[in-house]
Amino acid sequence: MTLVKEAPARPARKRPAAPAAGRRGRRRENLAGYLFMSPWIAGFLLLTAGPMIASLYYAFTSYNLFTPPKWVGLDNFTTMFQDPRWQKSVEVTLKYVVVATPLKLLLALGVALLLAQSRRGQGLYRAAFYMPSLIGASVSVGFVWRALFSDDAIVDRGQKVFGIDVGGWIGNPDYILYALVALSIWQFGAPMVIFLAGLKQVPREVYEAAEVDGAGPFRRFWNITLPMISPVLFFNVLLESIHAFQVFGSAYVVSDTRCGPADATLVYTCYLYQKGFKEAQMGFASAMAWTLVVAVGLVTAVLFWSQKKWVHYEEAAK
Repeated sequence: MTLVKEAPARPARKRPAAPAAGRRGRRRENLAGYLFMSPWIAGFLLLTAGPMIASLYYAFTSYNLFTPPKWVGLDNFTTMFQDPRWQKSVEVTLKYVVVATPLKLLLALGVALLLAQSRRGQGLYRAAFYMPSLIGASVSVGFVWRALFSDDAIVDRGQKVFGIDVGGWIGNPDYILYALVALSIWQFGAPMVIFLAGLKQVPREVYEAAEVDGAGPFRRFWNITLPMISPVLFFNVLLESIHAFQVFGSAYVVSDTRCGPADATLVYTCYLYQKGFKEAQMGFASAMAWTLVVAVGLVTAVLFWSQKKWVHYEEAAK
């Protein structure tokens, strides 16, 4: 029998400690990084995190901006749920979201499909269609929109040509909300650009193979385009839904700061503004704000849950 003598294990070599100069250099780099980030950190703490924490506290108090807040527990929430105008604001907001968001995305996708094709002046068309998204939220556009849909204005005269005589939409409680919907649809440029980016990622070879197999335009769109751009579609649905819940400027300006007539454009944020800054019920307004945060969070959670059934990611396919 041959005995093999094992070599003694070598002691682990200790890694030499980093020179003190290197550690000081890293500390200086970290300090420089925090110094450059300090404006953002200060802005986040003072303008975002701080007000959010304060509003969460005010939501459980009676606070009118002039006297110290008084703790009332859940009274603001119970009063809010029983308020008929709050219920009206929820109804108007949901109606706006359900109508405006799908129409806006349909128009954005349709124009994106047209602009995805190579044609002369393509850049000019893209810039022209995107322009309303840059200026659509301005107060001046709200005043212009109000003028367009007023009595005896261009929209009123145009519909009379087709035998429709309902007057201006601004003063009609049955139609003024649709003027806001039209303004939202007009600002389809941002989702259009996102759809264009998604369409550019679809391989042309897939379309060519489907065309060889005899697939028509509608079948290619339904079986190829939509599944391939479903992540982009999900992103646009999520983003535009959140924006629709937060609509304020257009409703406030177009309705001449009245959110009416007859509360027809009393969207949620408009009523929140009235309670907080016109009636000085900041505690009630804070409760409304946090209710909106929870509601938008629930909608976002539902969308993320549903995307497992209709959104197709490339990594999952592999």
